[in-house]
Amino acid sequence: MAKQIYIIRHGETELNKRGIVQGRGINSDLNDTGRAQAEAFYQTYKNIPFDKIYTSDLKRTWQTVQKFIDSDLPWEKLSGLDELAWGVWEGKANTEDARDAFREMLKAWEDGNYTAHFEGGESVQDVYERLKQPMEVLSNKPEEQTVLLCMHGRAMRVFLCLLLEKPLSEMTEFPHQNTVLYKMGFEDGKFTVLEFNSAVHLDGLVID
Repeated sequence: MAKQIYIIRHGETELNKRGIVQGRGINSDLNDTGRAQAEAFYQTYKNIPFDKIYTSDLKRTWQTVQKFIDSDLPWEKLSGLDELAWGVWEGKANTEDARDAFREMLKAWEDGNYTAHFEGGESVQDVYERLKQPMEVLSNKPEEQTVLLCMHGRAMRVFLCLLLEKPLSEMTEFPHQNTVLYKMGFEDGKFTVLEFNSAVHLDGLVID
């Protein structure tokens, strides 16, 4: 039987709401919307028999799956799952200069310059390399047949490229809103997509 891996992005934070980049260096909490998204995900998937939970070292990921953790499921933090470090731009206001800088960086990555990075930050190649350790964990624990993994938007895109053996220039093919789900299968040494960009748990969610 194929291993099943539920990979989700964390719920919304106040910086997400304001369009401000967080990155690896900002350890923010979920806001009210993020907590509602987390609850909606829990209510939809609480009966899945997860064997293990993995999160990054940043609290917005484990806050998103806290109710699963509270049900006494085994939980492990993997620093390899942390968000890309955006360096000097982390926490800065969402100005036109910031938007221009990010557009240029994203264009560089799409053009194949995977080592491009902001001052003090990481490149997508750096993140790709550190995500190999979480990939090994998922690949080598047959006793963990059903896994829940919560991580971050940009790192998730890199991770999906790694798992599916796609070039990083195709990162944009993986959209990701807060708490979106990519359900993956793993069998005979290969990862496959079982559910793509699923947000069924958010249908009808009303945020005050």
